[in-house]
Amino acid sequence: MPPGHRSAHAVTMLQPGRTVLAGADLEYLPGFLGPADADELLAALLAEVPWQRPVVQIFGRTFRSPRLAAWYGDTGAVYRYSGLVNEPLPWLPGLAVLRRQIEHRLGQTFNSVLLNFYRDGADSMGWHRDQEPELGENPTIVSISLGGIRRFVLQHSQQADMTRLELRPEHGSLLLMCGATQHFWRHCVPKTRKVVAPRVNLTFRRIVLPVAALDVEQDSVVASG
Repeated sequence: MPPGHRSAHAVTMLQPGRTVLAGADLEYLPGFLGPADADELLAALLAEVPWQRPVVQIFGRTFRSPRLAAWYGDTGAVYRYSGLVNEPLPWLPGLAVLRRQIEHRLGQTFNSVLLNFYRDGADSMGWHRDQEPELGENPTIVSISLGGIRRFVLQHSQQADMTRLELRPEHGSLLLMCGATQHFWRHCVPKTRKVVAPRVNLTFRRIVLPVAALDVEQDSVVASG
């Protein structure tokens, strides 16, 4: 292959509904939130979240994250990635309502959510898999998109020549990634030179809490029951 040549990758666009392919188990639900609800939640998050641009470590290098972020969750739902230790902020009302909607729709519980704010096309997310130990063996990740539409690309982590999967999540949509997806597929949000509206992405997760934290959580449930 000539120097500087980049091989072209075949791309399959994800369609609404469920997609099961070579270890990926995905489901895309456009319109999970109605336009008015999505608009209201986006405005509230932009106004109320104490957005930060954290310093991350990747392959021994330290640099500022190419997007803004915030971490919310139940007490003890600490999340570590890229050298960061994220202590959860208490749930905002809008986030708590959205969590209940997701749990009702999917029949699963989530104790935390990572918010990423892409201010423009220069903000991005590099290739990665959500496979930190505290997420458990086969984590279920629920991704809610608000605002501008950005490319979301998935690539098989062991077979680079396999067809990539691509989605352009709509305002108010839900993308479910579950099963062994995080073992076999990595994903990213590439930069773009196109003019794009600001986008907020929320990824709900279940942190596997330490035993001590689980005891506190169970005591809290009993006390409130």
